[in-house]
Amino acid sequence: MDALLDEVFDPEGPCSSTHAVVVVHRGRLVAERYAGALEHFNREPEPIGADTPLLSWSMAKSMVQAVTYQLIEAGHLELHAPAPVPSWSDPGDPRGAITLADLLAMRDGLDFAEDYVDDRSSDVIEMLFGSGKADVAHYAESRPLKHAPGSHYSYSSGTTNIVSAICARVLGPGDPYRAHLDQHLFGPLHMTSARAGFDDAGTFIGSSFVHATARDYAKFGLCYLRGGQFNGTQVVPLAAVEAARTPLSTDPDGPLYSSHWWMPGDEHGTFSCNGYEGQVISVSPALDLIVVRLGRTPIERAEHLVDWRQRVIGAFAQSTGALEG
Repeated sequence: MDALLDEVFDPEGPCSSTHAVVVVHRGRLVAERYAGALEHFNREPEPIGADTPLLSWSMAKSMVQAVTYQLIEAGHLELHAPAPVPSWSDPGDPRGAITLADLLAMRDGLDFAEDYVDDRSSDVIEMLFGSGKADVAHYAESRPLKHAPGSHYSYSSGTTNIVSAICARVLGPGDPYRAHLDQHLFGPLHMTSARAGFDDAGTFIGSSFVHATARDYAKFGLCYLRGGQFNGTQVVPLAAVEAARTPLSTDPDGPLYSSHWWMPGDEHGTFSCNGYEGQVISVSPALDLIVVRLGRTPIERAEHLVDWRQRVIGAFAQSTGALEG
């Protein structure tokens, strides 16, 4: 791992700025490194270390999936029923046919531009930082249909926030939702650093905003690696893990997409939480392996980071095979 860590932390290398890497193999922390500093307004930069909470970006989507399946298992939501979105309830509204399963698979058919560069045409930027930021779900729910529900895959942060608002209506917005995260997800996983970001309407902005340490992100991955269990407790329903590991669509950029998780399609059954600029929790069941990487890799260099992750996983596959042989 030393050479691989040197490579990904090289500020002049193709992966650019890496802040943290944590690797857990067979339940044990086997590699860990930190670099850089967080910038703060009117404060000195903060050195990044094991106790530094770092931004998830879209890795948070997989946490929304976990909460959704908790509510399904509790009988509060139905996966294949029309999604309970009040603004779609008019009998003449074609969006009323969108199911919760469609939303989790990013096959809702809504017209939503997931563009992180051009703010003139980007719905995600407008939702998170513009006119939609006070009520992100309302912004996303207001988008018209572009395709028939269930017929077309299109990755959308707006979709996740619609799902999160559905959860908020079950749990109660704001503090009750935050309490559920703390008591039924972060708490049982001992993710003591994890903090979810909420909008003014009380919706967890699950498309983008969780802060946690690299070790705590690894615990979330370990839970899914262990079939939803952590320290002998079933925290996330097994159905959520099975859905995360079942590919449903192929993204235009190449990887497979399941239920708010990604799948590179390798021989190890790897599935992952992915976030903007290269945040990732890779879960490789065949290798009993978790790889967490946090940092800032520009999108034009993303292929280098994907290659690096594949080589890390490949190194463990090779060493595991040699040991077992």
